[in-house]
Amino acid sequence: MAMVDVSSKAEVFREATATGSIKLKPETIGLVQAEKIAKGNPLYTAKIAGILAAKRASDLIPLCHPLPLTNVEVDVKVSDKTTVSATATVKTKAQTGVEMEALTAVSMALLTVWDMTKQYEKDASGQYPSTAIENIHVVKKFKQA
Repeated sequence: MAMVDVSSKAEVFREATATGSIKLKPETIGLVQAEKIAKGNPLYTAKIAGILAAKRASDLIPLCHPLPLTNVEVDVKVSDKTTVSATATVKTKAQTGVEMEALTAVSMALLTVWDMTKQYEKDASGQYPSTAIENIHVVKKFKQA
């Protein structure tokens, strides 16, 4: 097992965008929109968590190269009555791409929303029957030739 050797690759501009969503109860979405979540604003906090996560992707993913990120943008918003969506775009000038950083940013942003809303999502037995993180994927990657 080893990291992929990118020594012979040129440093070029690279960008990746990932997205995903979390399903929540309509009542929880209402609390998010009314800014009534006890822990604070999950949308704002999730943006910060996503940015921090992108910067730490190589610490979390064992064979992921540490990269000098030049920009990380994370957008977290209520997209419908049961969904919060997160999108992350990560940029670098490096020898390998930033898909893992974008995916990590989206994943952590959505986990942060879950953490901040979990008290409203639990049922009477403490389970999460309607809460689900879904469809995390890369929607675009770009490499300047």
